[in-house]
Amino acid sequence: MDISKLKSRASAIDKLVQAAAQDGEKKKGGADDRFWKPTVDQEKNGYAVIRFLPGDEGDDLPWARFWDHGFKGPTGQWLFEKSLTSIGKDCPISEFNSKLWATGDKEDQAQVRDQKRRLHYVANILVVSDPAAPENEGKVFLYDFGKKIFDKINDAMQPQFKDEKAINPFDLWEGADFAIKIRQVEGYRNYDKSEFRSPSALFDGDEEQLQAVASQIRPLAEFTDPANYKTYEQLQARLNAVMGLNPATQSTAAQTSLDVQEEAPKHREAPAPQLTTAEVQSDDIPFDTAGDDQEDALSYFQKIAQES
Repeated sequence: MDISKLKSRASAIDKLVQAAAQDGEKKKGGADDRFWKPTVDQEKNGYAVIRFLPGDEGDDLPWARFWDHGFKGPTGQWLFEKSLTSIGKDCPISEFNSKLWATGDKEDQAQVRDQKRRLHYVANILVVSDPAAPENEGKVFLYDFGKKIFDKINDAMQPQFKDEKAINPFDLWEGADFAIKIRQVEGYRNYDKSEFRSPSALFDGDEEQLQAVASQIRPLAEFTDPANYKTYEQLQARLNAVMGLNPATQSTAAQTSLDVQEEAPKHREAPAPQLTTAEVQSDDIPFDTAGDDQEDALSYFQKIAQES
């Protein structure tokens, strides 16, 4: 990427704010070394400083958004699949959850919470400081994070108070470092104290260093490329296998015994105050999400159930 193309950015923040608003409405067995994730200590606390970077030349936005599912079925098999809802298509896993939710049964709805969609955002970052893994400092990675951190990005672009200046966190010259502060609060992983620092030019605006970083920015199209998603039929077959469903009777999910016999290993993030159940994540999931919007997921299931 040529950084000279990034200097014409007068309306860039307006575009990002609009996209963020639309978003708001809306590997086990070997880690992917393109991705960075913060390290936590024995007390489950962690600290690092990163800088969000612009998108690649072919990307409309500096972030990609998608949903996935990760859960263990009564057969003992695991399901880790991206949801077709990420690319605007019907997804049999979401439909299955919607039918369970529509039964009104508390156990069915608890199961839906365990099997719900999980929201991911992916962006390019520069690791500024990583005390737990200093070898990462100065390197460009992809970072997979959830709605809580995305909300902080959105708040930076749209500050609530008049004495706060809007910033584009993805701008090389007028963006800001982001301090990730992870705490363990009442048994949950909490990112509330994470914050953007004062705006400043990365590397004091040194164009040679900026160009070196920009040349390492990875395209994000793969995360929403339909070619990287299984078909409806493939997902249905996988769901049947994991849940032990008979394809001939799968539409009557409410009549099927689906008791989960073993929970996945979990780390959890503090739920928003209005939520009645905790957000659940698995340490075995390839992407280390910072949290997703549970209320959005449950309302999605409710909406589909009402329409069916």
